[in-house]
Amino acid sequence: MTAASSEINNIGISIDTSDNAKSLPTVSWHDPKRYLWLLGLLVPTLPFMAYGLVKASGFGLFWWWGPIFIFGIMPGLDTLVGRDGLNPPDEIIAKLEADRYYRWCTYLFLPIQYASLIWACWMWVHGGLSIVDKVGLALTIGSVSGIAINTAHELGHKKESVERWLSRVALAQTGYGHFFIEHNRGHHVRVATPEDPASSRLGESFWAFWPRTVSGSFKSAWKLEKARLNRSNKRPWTLKNDVLNAWVMSIILAAGLLVEFGIGIAPWLVIQAVFGFSLLEVVNYLEHYGLLRQKSEDGRYERCQPRHSWNSNNVSSNVLLYHLQRHSDHHANPTRRYQALRSFDEAPELPSGYATMIVLAYITPLWRKVMDKRVLAHYGGDVTLANIQPRKASKILRRYGNTNIQSNEDSGTVAA
Repeated sequence: MTAASSEINNIGISIDTSDNAKSLPTVSWHDPKRYLWLLGLLVPTLPFMAYGLVKASGFGLFWWWGPIFIFGIMPGLDTLVGRDGLNPPDEIIAKLEADRYYRWCTYLFLPIQYASLIWACWMWVHGGLSIVDKVGLALTIGSVSGIAINTAHELGHKKESVERWLSRVALAQTGYGHFFIEHNRGHHVRVATPEDPASSRLGESFWAFWPRTVSGSFKSAWKLEKARLNRSNKRPWTLKNDVLNAWVMSIILAAGLLVEFGIGIAPWLVIQAVFGFSLLEVVNYLEHYGLLRQKSEDGRYERCQPRHSWNSNNVSSNVLLYHLQRHSDHHANPTRRYQALRSFDEAPELPSGYATMIVLAYITPLWRKVMDKRVLAHYGGDVTLANIQPRKASKILRRYGNTNIQSNEDSGTVAA
């Protein structure tokens, strides 16, 4: 018999149904975004783009190219490019993850990241920039360091020691190395619960969430490391403490730059770091807003499900953020590589990509107008199933008609 095959051209799947096939058909799949992932390497070049745009146009405004790109260009691309909910077939996920091309798309981010930082330090000292221009360049570098935390996030979940080490290198620029500990061992355990400092609550603005998550994440990371070291009868004040050795990396980096370029770059290093880790935290804010894992009769939280993360399939943000927006699958399979992450129909969907939603998160009335009704709809109108900001629980419950329900402000939960 001659071999027969069927092909689904629009998604690139071919199925071999020949007599030579084994017990199951052979499935091959071609990632339509395979070469688009290289666009993620445009992010660490933002400062160089800024320089080129300033030289070409003569407008110093382009030193602010990082914020312009993130808050202006990317939301536009989210709208223009649209969405892509295509998932790789289960049969090829292992092979897809083994393709080392995808790893190099993340590895190459780091040398460009640090080249742009060193170049910016030179420009702050020798570039003849005004104060306004220096601030703009600092925020552009902060845009790079903030998205570098996402690269660190991708690398830090992997089992290979070299990738976990590279994750810490990427985090050193923002001084946010404790994220490596808290995210993996804290957030992934407590996600979508009142106990998680990185899960935002219904009625909580980003500006209220920011200090809670920044301080809470550090405290959690320190507590987790202290407990780990205690199990080995070690004190926390040791370089075996991953919080401390992460900080040492940041201190060495900053000290080296200060020695080379002078104390004058210190304010700009601080600005870029704060702006960078604040980008991480605004993404944390929108990923689980108002979502809550329910407790079973034994008092334990249910297992994290796709319904406990907000997702988005907007292509442009997904390509630049290594599929971070397919967040439900990431929580279900933390070590799964970005190219193999899937979209779930049952996961709640954001109205646009992360870039657009970040802008909304900064404007609290707009955010609440867009998102509060979606949280309510997600829970079928029963707001008591949501993760509610304790201080605003009574007001939220009255607003949505649950007047017979009282809030427990100590625990951050709502009880009938």
